[in-house]
Amino acid sequence: MNNLKKMMLSAVGISFLLCGCGKKVAPADNSGIAIENSTAGSTESSQSESTSSDSTGISSEENTELTTSAQEGTTSVITEEASEQETTAGETEEASENVQEEEIPSSVEELMEEMTLREKVCQMFIVTPEQLTGYGCVTYADSVVQQSFINTPVGGVILFSQNLTYQDQTSQLIASCQDYAADSCGAGIFVAVDEEGGTVARAAEKLGTTAFSDMAYYGQMNDPQQAYNIGSTIGSDLSALGFNVDFAPVADVNLNPGNELGNRIFSSDPEVVSTMTANVVRGLQDQGVCATLKHFPGLGAADGNTHNDNYVHIYKTIDELREAEFVAFSGGIEAGADFVMVGHQKVSGVGDDLPADLSYTVVTTLLREELGFQGIAVTDAQQMNTIAGVYGSGDAAVRSVEAGIDVILMPADLNAAVDAICYAVEEGRLTEERIDESVVRILNQKAELGLLDIQE
Repeated sequence: MNNLKKMMLSAVGISFLLCGCGKKVAPADNSGIAIENSTAGSTESSQSESTSSDSTGISSEENTELTTSAQEGTTSVITEEASEQETTAGETEEASENVQEEEIPSSVEELMEEMTLREKVCQMFIVTPEQLTGYGCVTYADSVVQQSFINTPVGGVILFSQNLTYQDQTSQLIASCQDYAADSCGAGIFVAVDEEGGTVARAAEKLGTTAFSDMAYYGQMNDPQQAYNIGSTIGSDLSALGFNVDFAPVADVNLNPGNELGNRIFSSDPEVVSTMTANVVRGLQDQGVCATLKHFPGLGAADGNTHNDNYVHIYKTIDELREAEFVAFSGGIEAGADFVMVGHQKVSGVGDDLPADLSYTVVTTLLREELGFQGIAVTDAQQMNTIAGVYGSGDAAVRSVEAGIDVILMPADLNAAVDAICYAVEEGRLTEERIDESVVRILNQKAELGLLDIQE
């Protein structure tokens, strides 16, 4: 855990306005890493999806040698101390349980004790500034923004192209929101953006940060170091502006030419996707920006569009998912991705006829238990038609929490969603312990980012 530090940020002036468009990108170099992309800012601009290092410079042969050496050393120790380990097995289990209990910092426990149920539930939402305030477009944080954080202390905000005009403006907006959030409930916020590279790159499009080709271009090269450099460069650019969450990389596998993602996907080869996304994750998170694998359990086999359609189906068995999509997502999970975004697609093999982010089988049985993901599970934007066109905001939010989701992204009606979860706890459909489970994950991550404002 990083040392907890209080965010010392300055509020800025009062202003909000409708934004224009502009673009500046870095020129290409001979390596093919950064390029000018004339198509930056795709039609998804109003909807969310989501330096080299020694750790990625190790070749596969070197990694094998290291692993073999470690295994041989471990075998020797086990042979010499087998009987002692048998006699102390019970003590080891008890120690493991104690370590797990100690993983919750005292600052997190203290903050949760001070929070009301509604404040804890609000931490489970990431929304646009417009959803929080009711404004048409927010580019500066004024007294209305400040009061909105007091009224509804959400866990995070996501910024789109309309919120970004120039770099200093963006940094000031983020800084003020962090200040207001910390003052309202003792915890700063996740500040997220869709910065995949290629056609989905809000900061590159509007603020002139480094631009890249679509990820399919780099997937053809299958160069782990290049993937790490992409993640590290994007992470450095975003961190300098104040962002701490990137809804990237795309970990889907390009299996159906009719899917909605296209060249945003690295490859049709699950192993290539696994390797490339894992290294983008490492690059982003080495720069202090949380990475997000999306769109679990995979949109690449679909032939619909979750933004517009009522239903998007994937006709695959669980075993077929294991052979492709799970291989791809496992790479980023094993690399330590902080977030996984769960999509709205229905998977025939799951058998519950629910969008993935409302499915206990998908979120808990498959993502958490089978693939071992213990980070923050976030929905795709629930204002998309596959959710908002079929379910009420409150119903979808409660179903998401029942499924095992930690953070709900952009419900169509924020207040209805928050109220529905609180009511479900009060009526016994959900337990407060279930809410606490997610809030602990959220606040633990915020503690690592230095976002908790606890007076010692």
